Amino acid sequence: MKFSYIRPRKKSIFTPDVKLVMLFFGMTLFMLFSTYSYLVLKNYNFSQSKIETIQEREDTKINIGAMNKEIAFIERENRLSMRIFTKNSVLKDSIANMFDLVPQRITLSEAKLLENGLILYGITPNKDVYNFMLQAPLRSIFHRTYSSFYPAENGWLRFVSTNFVDDEESDALQHNEEETNTKGIDYEN
Repeated sequence: MKFSYIRPRKKSIFTPDVKLVMLFFGMTLFMLFSTYSYLVLKNYNFSQSKIETIQEREDTKINIGAMNKEIAFIERENRLSMRIFTKNSVLKDSIANMFDLVPQRITLSEAKLLENGLILYGITPNKDVYNFMLQAPLRSIFHRTYSSFYPAENGWLRFVSTNFVDDEESDALQHNEEETNTKGIDYEN
């Protein structure tokens, strides 16, 4: 056996070359795991973001449906208010025109506006003044006009004038109903 005169060195598996290779492999593995972890995290965030976006889209669809219903309701209310405003304007003009019809010699004490008519209460000096100055214009406006006179304390006459406009639609419906009823009757028996 041979003997060496130098002192033996400790030999390690981890030589500088092996340490360098392991360092590179460790850094590579660290970078791979870091990249993998980063991609898994990004994938999870993307999935969560996708779920949230889908939920927001569904909520937005529901909100749009509710807003469309509210818009339709507001538009109906607007049309109704415009119709009422128009009717009120026509009514206001009609009332102004009606009071313009009343001559100075006739005094109105009360006027009741019905859906299809008008009732006037007032005082007139005599029937002729009423007939020529108020009843004639009323007959041109209304289809049916009825008047009643009562003596007042001062010698004048109190009157109640009831005026009606016939509704053409109700007349047409009534006429159609009568035709339907007569068609169902058997005249041979």
